[in-house]
Amino acid sequence: MAVYTDVGEAELAGFLGRYDCGPLLSYKGIAEGVENSNFLLRAGGGTFILTLYEKRVDRDDLPFFVGLMRHLASRGLNCPQPVVTRDGETLGELAGRPAALFTFLEGMWSRRPHADQCREVGVALAQLHDLASDFDLRRPNALGVAGWRQLLDGCGPRADDVEDGLRDELDAELRFLEENWPKGLPAGVIHADLFPDNVFFLSGELSGLIDFYFACNDILAYDLAICLCAWCFEQDGAYNVTKGRALIEGYRSARVLSAAELAALPLLARGAALRFLLTRLYDWIHVPANSFVTKKDPKEYLRKSRFHRSVRSIADYGVHE
Repeated sequence: MAVYTDVGEAELAGFLGRYDCGPLLSYKGIAEGVENSNFLLRAGGGTFILTLYEKRVDRDDLPFFVGLMRHLASRGLNCPQPVVTRDGETLGELAGRPAALFTFLEGMWSRRPHADQCREVGVALAQLHDLASDFDLRRPNALGVAGWRQLLDGCGPRADDVEDGLRDELDAELRFLEENWPKGLPAGVIHADLFPDNVFFLSGELSGLIDFYFACNDILAYDLAICLCAWCFEQDGAYNVTKGRALIEGYRSARVLSAAELAALPLLARGAALRFLLTRLYDWIHVPANSFVTKKDPKEYLRKSRFHRSVRSIADYGVHE
């Protein structure tokens, strides 16, 4: 979440007039995240999240995102739901951007996840994969391996401003992944961004998942690799074997991982680390310093990338076949 587009009170009140949510009481921007503009909104009818979809989001993808959330909720996964206007629409326009209003999900995200929470996330991710298996819309992964070269090229020589020699290091890693990326593994709908700030806990239990705006069709185990990167490293950059084992065991308790998927996990984790390193690096270079956006340090994922390159088997993640 972030705020790229400012919204005036009068135009927001006019937008809300299409809904049966009561009068606008207050609203404020949410600075966390990098993709869309988001506001916490309080109205007479309750608390909501307002999302304005920015230029990096293809309007044609919005039915996929909104439809997926409705599909998952109808099958028991707790996630925000689009609020329908009096005319039966889930999408509108505000401040020149496509916009939607969503129900507010109770809970808080964990800034220092522990192993039990990692296990719960693993279970929830496997359940998401299962529940989405009959979702009938498809969306290619625009930030999959085929899209990483464009990101790296967009950073150009300024990558070396972050660390000397970084451009060449990333080019070598990308060439390796392009040549060795696994084929034929089970695929389906993945969340593709299940970081701690997209998972809420309430009274010690996982209460729901949010932010499906990177969801797409890709390798299921790649989604697990993304979570391995996002949940299982300490603030000093060290990999936590206990958390990694809990995450993977939680996933395996709800969905069987084949031998091929397990064997591919270190390579998929290298790809996941590079994907977030490249998007962070690109934003670090290109997002204006005065924007109301929390830019994230690409060096965090550089350290994770180097760790995953040192892994020789899933035993290094604390897991045995």
